[in-house]
Amino acid sequence: MADINSIITAAEIIRSRRKTLAIQIAEDGHLVVRAPLRCSDREIVSFIEKSEKWINNHVRKAQQRRRELEQLTPFSEQDIRSMAEKALGVIPGRVKHYAEKLGVTYGRITVRNQKTRWGSCTSKGDLSFNCLLMAAPPEVLDSVVVHELCHRLHMDHSKKFYAEVYRVFPDYDRWNKWLKDNGGMLINRMTTG
Repeated sequence: MADINSIITAAEIIRSRRKTLAIQIAEDGHLVVRAPLRCSDREIVSFIEKSEKWINNHVRKAQQRRRELEQLTPFSEQDIRSMAEKALGVIPGRVKHYAEKLGVTYGRITVRNQKTRWGSCTSKGDLSFNCLLMAAPPEVLDSVVVHELCHRLHMDHSKKFYAEVYRVFPDYDRWNKWLKDNGGMLINRMTTG
């Protein structure tokens, strides 16, 4: 484990109009500090030092995820095609189920293999989903479906939007966390070419 001084030296500092300090460990394991524009370097270093235990714990987790990723076999083109076919058979039923619960309509449903998004909803109600959702637990798929369908009611991420998400899918946070914790590994298994 790197000592705190080397972590501080290597930290990426991002200053913006935010009001508070925040830290995160990037997927590659380096520390990112988000700071208010007028925050002094001394305040940032002090904040990092006070967060040493949290940082070490999360650096260790990031290293473990990288080791796990190195052991995973990349998805082949056939794997991707199979997941896309399976998604076309599964997702429309899940969309219909939750659309009825929400009382919303929707347009076309497409399935793609994307490296940055799990789902999207256009203002016309067309929905798109990542075929890699077929490699996740079914509750993860449901959480993404509900999220996108709730955009039929609110095209933002407001309190009203999340109130609808939780009303229909109370376990949303648990499965959204699963996706945040594990989704990167699924995406990294996609073959490049």
